[in-house]
Amino acid sequence: MKTRIILLTAVLLTVSLAAAASETLLRNGKSRYVIAVGAQASASEQTAAKELQHYLQEAAGVTLPIVNHCPKGNFISVGFNNLTQEAFGEDVPPADDETVRCKVKDGNLYLYGGRDRGTLYAVYTFLERNLGIRWYTPEYTKVPKVGRLDLPEADFVQSPAIRFRFVQYHNAMRDEVWMARNKNNTTQDAVRNAYGGISGYWGIHTSEFFISGAEYFAEHPEYFCLRDGKRTWGQLCLSNPDVLRICTEKMKKVMEEHPDYWVYDMSQNDNALWCECPRCKAIEDHFGGQHSGIYVWFVNQIADAVRERWPDKYIGTFAYWYTRHAPKGIVPRDNVLIRLCNIECDFAHPIAGTEHNRAFMDDLKEWAQLARNLYIWDYVVNFHQYLAPYPNFGVLADNIKTFRDHHAIGIQEEAQYQTDGGEFSEMKAWVLTRLLWDPEQDTDALVHEFITDFYGPAAPQVQAYFDLCRTLIKDDTFMPTGHNAFHPMFNETFIDKAWAILEEGKAKVADDEELARRYDRVRLQILYLKEMRHPEEAKTNGVKEEFLRIIADNPGIRICEGQETAAFLNNLP
Repeated sequence: MKTRIILLTAVLLTVSLAAAASETLLRNGKSRYVIAVGAQASASEQTAAKELQHYLQEAAGVTLPIVNHCPKGNFISVGFNNLTQEAFGEDVPPADDETVRCKVKDGNLYLYGGRDRGTLYAVYTFLERNLGIRWYTPEYTKVPKVGRLDLPEADFVQSPAIRFRFVQYHNAMRDEVWMARNKNNTTQDAVRNAYGGISGYWGIHTSEFFISGAEYFAEHPEYFCLRDGKRTWGQLCLSNPDVLRICTEKMKKVMEEHPDYWVYDMSQNDNALWCECPRCKAIEDHFGGQHSGIYVWFVNQIADAVRERWPDKYIGTFAYWYTRHAPKGIVPRDNVLIRLCNIECDFAHPIAGTEHNRAFMDDLKEWAQLARNLYIWDYVVNFHQYLAPYPNFGVLADNIKTFRDHHAIGIQEEAQYQTDGGEFSEMKAWVLTRLLWDPEQDTDALVHEFITDFYGPAAPQVQAYFDLCRTLIKDDTFMPTGHNAFHPMFNETFIDKAWAILEEGKAKVADDEELARRYDRVRLQILYLKEMRHPEEAKTNGVKEEFLRIIADNPGIRICEGQETAAFLNNLP
């Protein structure tokens, strides 16, 4: 009996060791696994396999073969294929399904999703969660070295909180590969590439594009708005049937010539010159007296005209400025997208939590009930001074959750879209990609992770400065998208403390050119405030000289939205 117990123990130990071995994907630069890709894998699924192979090699020094046949041994299956079907018996995910699935069965790993981008995102999610890889900027990727990697102990399945995710930072938009790796799937321009492509939102303020005043006004002033009894080249007269006919014809031509976009814009020009003619006024009055009523009425007709030819496309229009309030008695068509903008809001506090933002929240709730497809145009920087502190990290996740909870299918985070080098622009771009995918994450933890990895030995000073900036937000702080260096939240006590903190870190990165350059861009925030607030003093205490040096070391940096840097510098005292 005792012998049987010993033998049984030995058998169990052998099984246990075999199970443990089967759960080890790689160790000490060796692995018996292969990467299995289906013969019919899409271009992005093939890219996913190559990306997995590349980063496993970089992190662990082992190159797993990529095979297109059914392997006899252990494997990592990339994409939905025969192996996935046999293991789980699931239906093929829709091509545009971005839900990531990381599953383990019988010692094998399955990474899959929709064939457009879902599988690619599953691979990136695995690399992030299990190897700690981070694609912080197009220039800087963190790849920790590992000696051993075990298969995940539990399955992981996650869908993005927001379907269309657009981080409009210049550094976020200029690198298609970085966008894919961070699951940022939308820009203004549609892109085809081996990484699943990028969804494009065609057009902005397009009334002038469809019916240009330069082309039509002289012969057809009736196509344009009536203001104070006179036709004016500003907005269109949407009640004019010829205007609808021309816009519809040109919209069809745009969709024919640019087929890769998912939505096409037909919206107001960026001014407040709405038409006051009796016919337009009567239509607006019929839909609750709102200027948005005539736009929904107009765009609905274009959407009806293109639906049969392009059943999977949307026609978009703005709920912006004077069209922000929802109309009454009319519903946007199912193939119409409402792009709601919150530019009037306070961005120091969550949009759902302040009295100042109550009017926007009322509009958001009404549009959420009215429109099947809602897209939010959000703002995350100070356009009047890109360089100054803009401590809004604390509201980013809350606002995204608010938009998600009101059924937004897309969010555009308008930021420093023209150039790199603004206030924490690299960090905010990366954090936003994280939060648009999953706003339940801890923003402070994301910030701390970025600072620790990106700023090296000077990270403690950057973290201390970041924390100090957060103290600028008080209960009564109002922070719009445009204010100057004399905003009440800035004071000399803050500037002096920030200066002292950042001076401490200079020596820590002095011997590393790249780290010093990153750190200088943080210091630039306070140098800017000191230069703007005390220009004469800045000439004598070295502030101006240092400010200009860092600007020169960062070619193309922009100080504000509406002015070239050279012109800005020429106007300095």
